[in-house]
Amino acid sequence: MQSGPAVASDDRGRYSVSVATTTSAAWAEVLRSPTHIDEGSPLARSCVKLRALNPDYPRMYAVAAMAHEAKRRWWQLGVGLEDGRTDQMLARSMEDLRSPDAAATQVATALIHAIVGRVAALVVLEGRAWDPGIDNLWIHMDSDGGIDWAGLSSPVLRILPGDKLEGKQGTVTLPCEEALLVWTAHRCITSLHAVRRAVGDRAPLDVRTFWSLVGDAILGASTYVPVLAGAHMADGARRGQAMLDAFVAAGAPVRSRPSMPTRVRTRAS
Repeated sequence: MQSGPAVASDDRGRYSVSVATTTSAAWAEVLRSPTHIDEGSPLARSCVKLRALNPDYPRMYAVAAMAHEAKRRWWQLGVGLEDGRTDQMLARSMEDLRSPDAAATQVATALIHAIVGRVAALVVLEGRAWDPGIDNLWIHMDSDGGIDWAGLSSPVLRILPGDKLEGKQGTVTLPCEEALLVWTAHRCITSLHAVRRAVGDRAPLDVRTFWSLVGDAILGASTYVPVLAGAHMADGARRGQAMLDAFVAAGAPVRSRPSMPTRVRTRAS
């Protein structure tokens, strides 16, 4: 019987717990979670709308509740970034792009969409947010090694006063829209710092470029989601700008622009 997590050291003496062991431990925490959801849960209802935004690619903005998912191809963000997943994604992007800079930007863009782009879509569409923090977010890979989905350990939504879901199980009401945006930005940043460090330690990734990609993810959601949903574009634009302000106030320079921005095709969907 295994007495503890499998541990290995690299050539610089750094020790890490194996992906398989730590992911299994994280999965056990998901299954022990007291929060259980069903098809009528607040998260499930919101994800119905998110999937409808792009019927050809229904996973583009939606997320999964991990308590309902099998383990195959899933990894926890807080574990996998430093235990081989980042290296795998960079190697796969290098095969496509043959440029370390472009590969780093592509991988960062895909991870940023999983963290920020998806939750920004829900903020813009419904004034709600799930927890995009590093201890809550999971990543799903497709058969080609690209990110095609994201999942949550806790499916609880943060909502605004007056929301029709107020008081329902699976929701927490925050006092105002500003509080929702500040909370969302701070939780995103816990994941984003880990992504920037993981990618930047392995490939050339300019800090200003990274944060400009985060800003692009927010602007993309605030621009295109209202169009896809047939909603008022002014409301989406206002929330998008307010979300950018919340990130800047939290110390993330998402309004900065690199001198020569790099645009590469992303494998996120």
